[in-house]
Amino acid sequence: MFNNLRLGVRLTLVTTVLAGLLAISFLLGMGIGPSGNGISELLAAVFGSDDPQSVFSVIVWKIRLPRVILAAAVGSTLSLGGLVFQALLRNPLAEPYILGISGGSAVGAIGGMLLGFSPFPGMALAAFAGSLLILLLVVGLISGNTSMGRDSLLLGGVMMNAFCGAIIMFLISITQTSEVHQILFWLMGDLSMSGLDRLPVLLTLLPCFAVIFALAKPLNLLLAGRESAASLGINVRRLTMLLLLVTTCMVSLVVCQSGLIGFVGLVIPHVLRLLLGPDHRLLVPACILGGASYLILCDLLARTLPTSGEMPVGIVTALIGAPLFIVLLWRARRCQ
Repeated sequence: MFNNLRLGVRLTLVTTVLAGLLAISFLLGMGIGPSGNGISELLAAVFGSDDPQSVFSVIVWKIRLPRVILAAAVGSTLSLGGLVFQALLRNPLAEPYILGISGGSAVGAIGGMLLGFSPFPGMALAAFAGSLLILLLVVGLISGNTSMGRDSLLLGGVMMNAFCGAIIMFLISITQTSEVHQILFWLMGDLSMSGLDRLPVLLTLLPCFAVIFALAKPLNLLLAGRESAASLGINVRRLTMLLLLVTTCMVSLVVCQSGLIGFVGLVIPHVLRLLLGPDHRLLVPACILGGASYLILCDLLARTLPTSGEMPVGIVTALIGAPLFIVLLWRARRCQ
């Protein structure tokens, strides 16, 4: 009982702090930009003291708000996806982008786009099929290989990323559509296509978040090993399949909306694990809130750093995440 009370206090404290950080990130993301800066102007637009038909109000409500919400949803999903993959595969370097899951989603989404599918459910289902196929191939490569599991996983992910990249470039090269430049920009992680009409689709992420949070305690038991978890009454196979399907589904959904954004699922779970420990009952809500704040701030940098125009947010996350990936890989080599 004392442990449950202590966990409840820690959970309340963590969610309160990270929710506050998310609120600040929302204000910064909505208030800062090339066409109008300032929290005071934002507050005036939010609380109605500004003309609702003014240029700044239209920018805040029609452009920046959908973009910030999309960034929060994508950051939460990719961060949580990385946490789940790292727990299931027992590999600290696993995350959707590195494993090729995001690449498989992109292949399916571009295929659906070129075939004229609607964003939902057509492109979403095509992206889910592509990511699920890549996931099965990668997991099949490392199944039964305990001595080389980590190396096989990374090599499999690199191979699948290269394969998906080749398929994407092939599809782009044979198409006659005028949207080729837009697709290439989208592949680097683009949140500029967000709009109010796309936001209801993101509500389907909430059941996925709820399922993963409900399974946080069994995830903790998996950290001790599959045999130990099975001895405690956990159906490891069923748990693994359910989590893989749920995680792949939500990653596919956000890739359709944002393109390829890498290393979010690597950076946020590692930082939060260092701060909070290995308990997934804390890490799951922390990854949801922390990942949302992280990608909002990365997108803010992508919008404000260039002197003209903007850069894809995937460039910012790669500049932060790739060096961390190298450091983690180097540390893992030293520990072997």
